[in-house]
Amino acid sequence: VFFFVAVSSLPTACVILAFCWVYIRKFQSRQESEVVSTITAICALAVALISSALLPVDIFPVSFMKYPDGTYKVSIANNVTRGQIEDTVLYGYYTLYSIILFCVFLWIPFVYFYYEERDDDNVNKCSQVKNALKYTVGFAIVCVVLLLIGAFVPLEAPPGQNSTQWEKVQYLFEELGSSHGLPALSFSISTLTLIGMLAVITYTAYGMSVLPLNLIKGTRSVAYERLENTEDIDDVEHQIEKLKSKCIDGRPLSSRDRHNLQELEGKLQVLQRRGRHLEVAERNCCTKVGSALRPFKIILGVFFILVALLFTVALFISNLDKALHSAGIRSGFIIFGTNLTNPLNELLLALQPVFPLDYILITVITMYFVLTSMAGIRNMGIWFFWIRLYKIRPKRTRPQALLFLCMILLLIVLHTSYMIYSLAPQYVMYGSQKYLVQVRKSVCGSNNGSDQCTVTRSYLFLHKFWFFSTIYYFGNWAFIGAFLVGLAVSCCRGKKSVIEGEVEADDSDLSDDEYVH
Repeated sequence: VFFFVAVSSLPTACVILAFCWVYIRKFQSRQESEVVSTITAICALAVALISSALLPVDIFPVSFMKYPDGTYKVSIANNVTRGQIEDTVLYGYYTLYSIILFCVFLWIPFVYFYYEERDDDNVNKCSQVKNALKYTVGFAIVCVVLLLIGAFVPLEAPPGQNSTQWEKVQYLFEELGSSHGLPALSFSISTLTLIGMLAVITYTAYGMSVLPLNLIKGTRSVAYERLENTEDIDDVEHQIEKLKSKCIDGRPLSSRDRHNLQELEGKLQVLQRRGRHLEVAERNCCTKVGSALRPFKIILGVFFILVALLFTVALFISNLDKALHSAGIRSGFIIFGTNLTNPLNELLLALQPVFPLDYILITVITMYFVLTSMAGIRNMGIWFFWIRLYKIRPKRTRPQALLFLCMILLLIVLHTSYMIYSLAPQYVMYGSQKYLVQVRKSVCGSNNGSDQCTVTRSYLFLHKFWFFSTIYYFGNWAFIGAFLVGLAVSCCRGKKSVIEGEVEADDSDLSDDEYVH
């Protein structure tokens, strides 16, 4: 099993690294690029994408353990062998989740603050490192606190009232040792997953609607946009000349006229820059190729919107199932089977006899969430409540924005595991396992026979603390609402410009040289 996973993982990792390099270089500002921030962004994005592949790797071993008739394979019949396989997958989670904690709490914050503290003359490097470390220590303290809370919050009843304080403390350390640190890491990751849930509701839900509709609608005609822009330039120049004519005889302009003149001159600069960008776009071969591929974009957009609607329906059915058949809030709305027909869960179970179609589909679903999240962040930019912090634009994105982008994607990937569990709970929990009831086989997760089935390691991370599962449940309802609102907004909007986001009035970049040459 793991030889197959290892062999297939190496080329996958190479493809992921190549994609990350192209993606970061595409959006990176040529004027403000820096080696350290670039390497950090590429590595963090690669960690996010590699982590998204954890779930298919987790599901494969638990499904591989049994024959289709529900009996364990001879080589995995004893509990020791199965335990070794489960531990190997669990150590994989430990490794990647520890890397994510390192990136979120240490590496990315240090590089971000190092770049923020950089002086214009680039002289005092020691001061940069010192200030960056000072801010990074705060993030490290938060990480340590989360690990300690997760390690020492008792998940089972502590010793009785007659126990001494030392026995209670000893009990906590024994629990920590017996669980191999799983609660500590699970609590820290679950806390980050909550933040990831907010990012999924904000960016992924919007990306699932805006990505397919942009493909279907396409962009406006470059020639028409240039003509329209030329007319706007003529109109603004005429208004400027009209205002300037008021002071031909030497009389000064009024404060209102000076203000209007300043606004018109700023608008003229934007229109002139826009004209240069449209000229480049018209000559660009990619624009011509995009026009030729228009029918394929429409088909792809229709496919993406159908997938998004399928996910929304599956998520709604899953949440409704939990609302009707779970034990309620105190149980985290956890159910061990599916009581309502979930189309995506049934599709995965139907594909599992034809290896490896079900694993390909679960991988595609995971990557779909990542790509739609990228599209959402690309179209919205990075916001803190109502404050827009950074824009994500080709060749114009600042290093700090790229670091924020990668951190957000790391958090989104963490929540993606729970989202996929919500879409196909039975399959994600048990894979394609079956169990025997007398002489009849049944699918694992049908509220019976759970003791004869092996759960995935991701399930242990997702449901270690019931209150996190409860918050995730309500987050799913918020996600459905955000998707429907985003879909309505995207439908009402017209076609986007071929140079969408490249030219804006509040640009802080110094020149357009990297575009026009």
